[in-house]
Amino acid sequence: MARGDRMGENYDTYLRDENLHINWYPGHMKKTKDLVRNNLKLVDVVVELLDARIPFSSKNPDIDKLAGNKPRVVILNKSDLADHKKLEMWVKYYKEKGIKAIPVDTIKGIGLNKLINECKNSVKDKMDLLKEKGRKERPIRVMIVGVPNVGKSSIINKLTGRKSTATGDKPGVTKGKQWVRLKGNLELLDTPGILWPKFEDQTFALNLAFCRSIKDEILDIETLALRLIKKLMEIEPEKLKERYKLDNIGDTDIETMDKIGFKRGFVTGRKELDYTRIATTVLNEFRDGKIGKISLEVPDDIN
Repeated sequence: MARGDRMGENYDTYLRDENLHINWYPGHMKKTKDLVRNNLKLVDVVVELLDARIPFSSKNPDIDKLAGNKPRVVILNKSDLADHKKLEMWVKYYKEKGIKAIPVDTIKGIGLNKLINECKNSVKDKMDLLKEKGRKERPIRVMIVGVPNVGKSSIINKLTGRKSTATGDKPGVTKGKQWVRLKGNLELLDTPGILWPKFEDQTFALNLAFCRSIKDEILDIETLALRLIKKLMEIEPEKLKERYKLDNIGDTDIETMDKIGFKRGFVTGRKELDYTRIATTVLNEFRDGKIGKISLEVPDDIN
């Protein structure tokens, strides 16, 4: 299995076999945090974008402090890839905190109209007061924030009906600051994704890496896939067995990885397993939902 550190430009990121320790704080993340803070006074609503599979890990802990008393709406994006029952647990969790959480599937456009309506509802009293004072009706100003690669650009493009901002499979595609006119008389101040200065719990870092919020190019993907297999053995062993047609999973993660490799025929001319191919396959099939609708977190994990 391939080993060794892989460093990426502007990233302080490294992996160690023993604990897969990840540190990440690119300089542009601090700039984006300052951008959010400095421009918050311009907006009416803060939309917090989370990955529905990992709402806790994909949440930037600074957002609560930055948003302050601003009305807030949570988007649980990529909901089509999440376990439905666990997704409902997250909706209930946020409801109990007084925050509307909306599952969204940008591919099918599900949940976007609810997002528009909730943004309007959250500032209705403010808009009504402006009308009473004789002020001219203006667009509702929205800021959308989230960690890299949770689908902000795709959501913006769906809400505008056109390609308004750059998109891509890799985190950090959106750059700079821009105002975008949305459907429903909304105006959005877009910002790049932001991430916390350090991962205090490596579980969060792993979850983000599993879901491609950290670039694969700077990771040891063989070790990362091994950790994902271990996680799936714990929470979704039947889906793992069904996808790879395994009679049973191994006693260890490496045994299960070997079983997957032999079942798929990922063997080199020297009759050795091609671990890079196994790793790439497992990671991509998880991310594409081919292993099944899987959520890696539930609200109880917060406690």
